[in-house]
Amino acid sequence: MKVSGFAILVLGILALVSGGFRWNQQKTVVDLGPVHATATEQKSFPVSPVVGGIAVVVGILLIAIPFKRRTSVA
Repeated sequence: MKVSGFAILVLGILALVSGGFRWNQQKTVVDLGPVHATATEQKSFPVSPVVGGIAVVVGILLIAIPFKRRTSVA
């Protein structure tokens, strides 16, 4: 639980700082035998600051709250 809490906390902080996630994707525009033309397309996935804040709070709670393992009695 602590590992997943830490991961959610880090993703929440990144979402708050950057406002979302961005990446570049290369597309082949023209492919005529030996001639290739590619274009780089920038894509983004915007994340609301509210979602980032909720992720930070959930991550902190998962790290801070102790969870007990249940054992079965046979």
